[in-house]
Amino acid sequence: MTDVRSSTDQNRRALDTAAEHQESLRTAVLIRRFEERLLSLFSEGRLNGTVHTCIGQEWSAVAVMSALTADDSVCSTHRGHGHFLARTGDVAGLMAEIMGKSTGVCGGIGGSQHLHAKNYYSSGIQGGMAPIAAGLALGEKLADTGNISAVIIGDGTLGEGVLYEVLNIASRWEIPLIVVVENNGYAQSTSCAQTLAGSVKDRAAAFDISYFRANTWDWQEVLAIARTSVGYVRQKGRPAILEIETYRLKAHSKGDDNRDPEEIASFEERDFLSVLLKEMPAGIGELVRQADAEIDAAVKQAEEAPDSDFSGLRARAANQVSWSKPSFDSGRVSEIIYETLRSSFEKDSRLVMIGEDIEGEYGGAFKVTRDLSQRFPSRVWNTPISEAAITGIGSGLALGGWRPVVEIMFGDFLTLTFDQLLQHAVKFSAIFDGKVDVPLVVRTPMGGKRGYGPTHSQSIEKHFLGIPDLDVLALNVRVSPKLVYERLFASVSRPTLVVENKILYTRFLHTDEISGFSVWISDEVFPTVRISPVAGTPDVTIVCYGGTLEDVEQAIQLAFDDEEILCEVICPTQIHPLNINPIVESARVTGRLLTVEEGPRFAALGSEIVAQVTENGVRLKSVTRIGHDAVIPSSLPRELELLPSPENIVAAIEQMTDE
Repeated sequence: MTDVRSSTDQNRRALDTAAEHQESLRTAVLIRRFEERLLSLFSEGRLNGTVHTCIGQEWSAVAVMSALTADDSVCSTHRGHGHFLARTGDVAGLMAEIMGKSTGVCGGIGGSQHLHAKNYYSSGIQGGMAPIAAGLALGEKLADTGNISAVIIGDGTLGEGVLYEVLNIASRWEIPLIVVVENNGYAQSTSCAQTLAGSVKDRAAAFDISYFRANTWDWQEVLAIARTSVGYVRQKGRPAILEIETYRLKAHSKGDDNRDPEEIASFEERDFLSVLLKEMPAGIGELVRQADAEIDAAVKQAEEAPDSDFSGLRARAANQVSWSKPSFDSGRVSEIIYETLRSSFEKDSRLVMIGEDIEGEYGGAFKVTRDLSQRFPSRVWNTPISEAAITGIGSGLALGGWRPVVEIMFGDFLTLTFDQLLQHAVKFSAIFDGKVDVPLVVRTPMGGKRGYGPTHSQSIEKHFLGIPDLDVLALNVRVSPKLVYERLFASVSRPTLVVENKILYTRFLHTDEISGFSVWISDEVFPTVRISPVAGTPDVTIVCYGGTLEDVEQAIQLAFDDEEILCEVICPTQIHPLNINPIVESARVTGRLLTVEEGPRFAALGSEIVAQVTENGVRLKSVTRIGHDAVIPSSLPRELELLPSPENIVAAIEQMTDE
């Protein structure tokens, strides 16, 4: 950090110039007094939770927000009160939000770290908002609005890998994004001298990104350089990094501060705003009184307001369904997906698709997107190998009104998207009090039986089940992908993961009845398949999803033909949130429940189904879960032994009915 030594005399001389920037000065004073009041409220027991104040960093917020237009987007951090106030001026809404009141800007749900108003968004996850901001900026570029996006990070975020994925993409794609690095020298309590190699400037150069630098001790300069850097991004349509050296004069959060008190005192002497508030020259006292009066009123209003109402964010209830005979589409699954994507892109200009190797004749690892980039060149394009960043960029595009489809080349790589889905995409609607939708679709091939080995043959969707507000769909051989994707694109409002089984790509949809059985489809948006005996009461309920339906169909035919055992199959297309009612109805009749899935059994969908069926009062005579608990071997014969097959499903059916 630069050793900035502004003397008291220099600060006094700067007071004369401050009159020329009364609005900026008023905002800086308001932020300081607001943050100081938060610390007082916490010490008085009138505030709980986390309070990350920006005392000492106010000029950074004032400078950046004053340089942006009202239509530009802002993505902020856990230390974002100053950014929010400088952007919106909404003292009452922010105070109520931090105090957990229903009158808060996010209904008291997001709290201090998760704020939203118009095109301002913040989150408490380090680095996680960088791809969101890039997606918002990319959306502005696609729409040719001239607007830009700003993401504000701290020096601690320079250790996060997703940031560098974003810098690479932003530079390569010429995204109008300004990355503001508020370098206060510490990541919580750890000095950046201990954690940070190299410099911010060199990082910018590595990605061919223009670099600007200012500090908050020279408040006039930071105002000017913020305008210059923002102007560069807007005019050039390229990203830039603005490093603002600053210093946090209070603890990371409330009182957790182990820095040298002499160091803090030395920076306080250099801080222009601290000098102003200490010496109270003409005019400053009035700004302080105005700020305090506004804050007093905000505290009073918040304390009188009702607490946050969380009732609207409960889990979606399971529904009763009705059944009908299906009218089947026919054709190869991969071809149907392609045709549906093509026709959907023709109908909806908001649809865009990003992913690895999805362009041109290659068309993805399984050829599902072939020639879409040629048909829609500005809306379908390749990305770097950056699963976290492209998922976050998809979320940003979704927040900006687009309908993004993100393809992850292999389902195994979904682990790299987990932070962006769990901590960001699915939370935005809830923590922002339902004021935003995130119509993000993530497609990925999943499953084994191709001999691809330990990191390309897994079924890991269980790790994404149970995440609030993440819908998970699994394609199967009985429900046409055309129906699924057309309905999804028509109704999507929350992040949705679509699991496309690899073997399923090569299959033709099953359109024939099974001898001795009838096929039924539910009236849900994403139908459940029920396969029931034509005559007689079923002995076993089998629940499966995705690619396992094909094995299950063969198994129930074998069990019927060879052993005269009658099974009923329930195969949901939507596996989260799961409508348990069709399964409960069947299990209540049979008393025997068999679940079949390709992935590990522990804490998987089968376990949840057994738990929910039991919770619904069904007394089960027998329960079996088919899956595995091993690493997928590279040997195809050994892999096939490990995964579900008609033979081991039949063996399980026979064992259950013998008990």
